[in-house]
Amino acid sequence: MPDSVSPLPFGTLPDGTCATLFTLTNARGHVVTLTDYGATVVGVSVPDRHGVLADVALGFDDLAGFLLKANDYFGCIVGRFGNRINRGRFTLDGQSHQLAINNGPNHLHGGLRGFGKLLWRAAVVGENPPAVRFSLFSPDGDEAYPGNLDVEVTYTWTDESELLLDYRATTDRATIVNLTNHVYLNLAGQGRGDVRGHLARLPAEHFLPVDETLIPIGQIAPVAGTPMDFRQPRAIGARIDEVGEGEPKGYDHTFVVQAHPSVEPVLAAEVTEPESGRRVRVFTTEPGLQFYTGNSLDGSFAGKGGATYPRHSGFCLETQHFPDSPNQPSFPSVVLRPGATYRTRTSYRFDTV
Repeated sequence: MPDSVSPLPFGTLPDGTCATLFTLTNARGHVVTLTDYGATVVGVSVPDRHGVLADVALGFDDLAGFLLKANDYFGCIVGRFGNRINRGRFTLDGQSHQLAINNGPNHLHGGLRGFGKLLWRAAVVGENPPAVRFSLFSPDGDEAYPGNLDVEVTYTWTDESELLLDYRATTDRATIVNLTNHVYLNLAGQGRGDVRGHLARLPAEHFLPVDETLIPIGQIAPVAGTPMDFRQPRAIGARIDEVGEGEPKGYDHTFVVQAHPSVEPVLAAEVTEPESGRRVRVFTTEPGLQFYTGNSLDGSFAGKGGATYPRHSGFCLETQHFPDSPNQPSFPSVVLRPGATYRTRTSYRFDTV
C-alpha cells in the first residue's frame, strides 16, 4: 500500500469557515487523522500483536464534538503556553503581564481561546512519508501575550509508524512560548476501559512537586520512594490513588526528562498495554514530560462511536518546558526573542511487544 494524504471536509465552524480532515496512511496501512481545527490529532489506528487495527486516540467523530465546551483539549496543540502559569501573571523585561484565569486560580494552556480552539492554515508537505504542516499567526496581545508570533507544527507519519511533531515559532517582540500536543491515548483502543492496567516506564530520576493548584513549588525532587517512580515498568494504576490532593486522584505532574533542551530527541516515556501488546515510546528534545491520566474525564459526553470517557480512560504524554517557568528562574527559559527561532521535536513511536 503506497503512502498517501487524503483531505476531506470535516465540518463548519460557527463563523461559517470550513475545517478539513487529513488522513495520513503509511506503507503498512496504519492511519493517522488530523484536522486543521486546533492542529488536532483526531485518530491513530495501529495494530495489536495479532495485526488487528484499533484507533488508540480519544476524541470525536466530527468537528461538532471538538467544538464542545466539554472538549478537554483532545489531541490539539496547546499554546502559547502549555500547562499552568501561577495566577496568570509573569514579568518579562520589567513589564508585567496578566493572562486569563481559566483553571482555578491559574492560567492553563494558552487561555480562554488558546491555539487548540483556532483554525490553522494547512498544507500537505509530504507524500512519502505523508506529512501535513499547520501554521498560525498569533497577533500581539492575543490572550494578553506580548509579540506577534508565527507558529508552525509539522506532523509526519513514517512507514515505521512513528508520528513526528516538529514545532517552529518566531516573534517580533520578546514573548514566552511553550507548545505541546494534548492527545489522549488508550492502547487497548479508545473507549475500551481505563488505562490503569497499562504498564508505564518513565526514565526520569526527578519530578516537580506541586501545590494544591498544580503549580510547581520550585523544587526538583527524586522519584525514588514515591508514587512517581516509574523507572521500572509499573501499572499506571498501582499507586494512582496516592496521587493528588482531594479528588480527583491521578497523575498530572511534570517529570524531568533532561536538565535542558537537547538537539536530538531522548526517550521520555514508554507505555505498553499488556493484552493487545501495543506500545508507544515518546522521544523529545524538551526538558519535561507532563504525565496526565485523564483525571477530569467524567463520561458525561459521547466520543467516537458513542463511547464515553470516564476518569482514567486515557493518558497524555505532553512533552514541554516546565509549568510556571516564567515565574521560576531556576527552570529552563521559555523566553523567545526576535531573531531567534523556537524549534522542538517530539515523536510517538507505535509498535507491539
